[in-house]
Amino acid sequence: METLSTVVGFIFSFKAYVMLPAVILVVALAIRMNVGQAALSALRLGVGFAGIFIAFGFFVQQIAPAVTSMVTTRGLNFPVLDVGWPPLAAITWASPIAPITIAMVLALNFMMLSLNITRTINIDIWNYWHFALIGALVQSASGSLLLGLAATALIAFYSIIAADWSAPHVERECGLKGISITTLSINGMLPYAVAANRVFDAIPGVRRITLSPHGKLEKSDSSPRYGILMEPMAIGALVGVLFGVLAGYDMKRVLELAINVAAVMFILPLCGGLIGKAMEPVSLQLKGIIQRRFPDKTVLYVGMDAGVIMQNSAVIITGLLLMPISIAIAFVLPGNKVLPLGDLANLIAVMSVIVLVTRSNVFRAVIIGIPIVIGYLLISTHLAPLYTVLAAKVGAVTAQGYAGDITAFTDGGNPVRFWFFEMFRGNLIALLLIPLVLALMYYSWRRNRKEIEE
Repeated sequence: METLSTVVGFIFSFKAYVMLPAVILVVALAIRMNVGQAALSALRLGVGFAGIFIAFGFFVQQIAPAVTSMVTTRGLNFPVLDVGWPPLAAITWASPIAPITIAMVLALNFMMLSLNITRTINIDIWNYWHFALIGALVQSASGSLLLGLAATALIAFYSIIAADWSAPHVERECGLKGISITTLSINGMLPYAVAANRVFDAIPGVRRITLSPHGKLEKSDSSPRYGILMEPMAIGALVGVLFGVLAGYDMKRVLELAINVAAVMFILPLCGGLIGKAMEPVSLQLKGIIQRRFPDKTVLYVGMDAGVIMQNSAVIITGLLLMPISIAIAFVLPGNKVLPLGDLANLIAVMSVIVLVTRSNVFRAVIIGIPIVIGYLLISTHLAPLYTVLAAKVGAVTAQGYAGDITAFTDGGNPVRFWFFEMFRGNLIALLLIPLVLALMYYSWRRNRKEIEE
């Protein structure tokens, strides 16, 4: 087991933008794509994801000092440090559950496909750590490897089902056929978003409020009612000015921050479009082969990370608007001890499927996102001591010279993973929520059937 863990740890030490193209290249060649086309798809995928990583990294470098200055100048105290998702990934891949997870989830996915439980082929292997993390947490709390594996399998099953429900929204809002989103932190809250969106539809007056840019990158008919105010670059510049002013920057630094943030907002959709272009031929080839061998499977989806839908302007705008809102909530939320920092930029990704569910309505997506942000803050605060202990055990790098607790704002505060964790700990409230969650899933399933029929 130790040797297997070492091998898995080495493989997953590669960045997602290296590993995912390698996986896609293998898949493309296995399904007999032309070698040149397969290599080009893999390269486009790698460049697209690398661009997103670079843009997010640059964004954090620009925003983090402003947020830190904001806290320092106001004498605020947030004893838990948001270091982002890397320590959580380190905790996961150091767990004995990690190497088992890959084979287990692949087998589970194949079984679900064979039994017609799902239409998604989840090839986003790098993000399997999102499933394995719950197993590592459960094993740490219970001491049972079997319980940890059971939690991992169950949450993977849920995420693959939710991926199916995401596919019609991806096709409608991004024009990408046969693509679903399998990452738990991104599709996990889909049933809540579907139900919340229905509530908006039932409220007179409010249901007519639409704040939406053009949904697809290639369309040019952006809403005349809002014009430049619904362009990601413009929103990015305004948010940059807001952060700079609150941080006490001089005019030079405020303007530099505004342009830098605007640049990131321009680059992200381009990278998302490149990923979509990379996946289209692979998706079509894979579907064609499977459908020839299994004629009854008329609809199949290739499961991917949210990078593929970054081309949607509303996704970028919603995440960006929720950043200052999240910081404002952190300032006043009772019981919160963390200020979003390392994981702040991740709001764009984790809110992406929710935005698509609302038909790219930024107004609805932001309102639906506020309770999620509150959950992120309280859960990431609550679990910080556990993350800190586990990160120390695996030697995960946190922050130089920082001796307090660490957490991750979005991935560490994920409400779905937290609910699973508390269920496996026997928490009565979590167990009592099972009927509500099942009801939300049933409603999402019904809405999914309607979306497909339409």
